[in-house]
Amino acid sequence: MPDFPHAPLDWFYFIAVKVVVLCTAAVLAAVAWNFLRARFSGQVAEQQRSPVATGTMLLFTFGVYWLLSRHIGDLPRPGLAVDIPLVSLGLVLMVMGCAVNLLGRLRLGRNWANQVTVYEDQTLVTGGVFGVVRHPLYASLIWMFYGAGLIYLNYAALLATTFVFVPAMYYRAKQEETLLAAQFTEYEAYRRKVGMFFPKIPVQ
Repeated sequence: MPDFPHAPLDWFYFIAVKVVVLCTAAVLAAVAWNFLRARFSGQVAEQQRSPVATGTMLLFTFGVYWLLSRHIGDLPRPGLAVDIPLVSLGLVLMVMGCAVNLLGRLRLGRNWANQVTVYEDQTLVTGGVFGVVRHPLYASLIWMFYGAGLIYLNYAALLATTFVFVPAMYYRAKQEETLLAAQFTEYEAYRRKVGMFFPKIPVQ
């Protein structure tokens, strides 16, 4: 992982790296928990296979780790006046993303599926973090990848997130929304009210 140059604040960078590791481990553990509790038979009303699923998301995660560990795309660390705010912003995105991801999985419960799925007893979840963004699991991963890119100051990770991961999450989200809109008449009103990956700013 990167060598941070500001010795007086080694503790700050050390904590930042540990936060990245802990948040990533927490989300991976939550994904494993989802698979353990997943419903595999008899209750599917409609399902679409998607190239964007847990496997490809994990592949992207390992790709970002490879970029960071090989220092591919590292930028020179700026002075403390710039570096500390960037790392702090990255930490906020990382911790917030991790928290939203875990809360979203808890709120989604047995409605979760690896593929784009609507269950026969599906419920439309709009409370909790789903009242902030329509796709908190995908949104939170986007935030976490941006956070890691800022902490490690790696432009390759930031570009990969912007031009690979975000479009992939959009594609997957639109697949889900097509099925949900067909299943729930109230989904359109929910879609207009709540942002996809970022909270909507109320217009007065």
